[in-house]
Amino acid sequence: MRERIAARLKELGIDLPNPAPPQGAYVPFVRTGSLLFISGQITAGANGLEYVGTVGREITLEDAQRAARLAAINVIAQASQALDGDLDRVTRVVKVTGFVNAVPGFTQHPEVINGASELFVQVFGEAGRHARAAVGAASLPRNVAVEVEAIFEVA
Repeated sequence: MRERIAARLKELGIDLPNPAPPQGAYVPFVRTGSLLFISGQITAGANGLEYVGTVGREITLEDAQRAARLAAINVIAQASQALDGDLDRVTRVVKVTGFVNAVPGFTQHPEVINGASELFVQVFGEAGRHARAAVGAASLPRNVAVEVEAIFEVA
């Protein structure tokens, strides 16, 4: 059973990156009881930061959705590290919070964060359906377009 999520990631063409180390005075994850809290993940890709800029200015809605997907991949990579590589221990994606670096007046935050939410469902199936907040921000770390954090229930 340990390979179910790994096989799903492979089907989706996703190679999990090495999780990024913290860039401040925090830890990348905390486990308490059956809950695993993943710190906010930004759009770090294979070649460094991707999707740098403001949604509605330099970043289109479609690219912002891709940015949210990339941030969610980084969330999953942190979860994998926290669970010693065994993502089958995830029993539920409980809550996702997505932050969108957007121009004033931008109103499509939910559509942007759908890029992350849809990925969690693709990877974890019904257990990937979650409660969520999609929030606009005047800026984000390193001027990235999106940041995503999540809470997982784990066995």
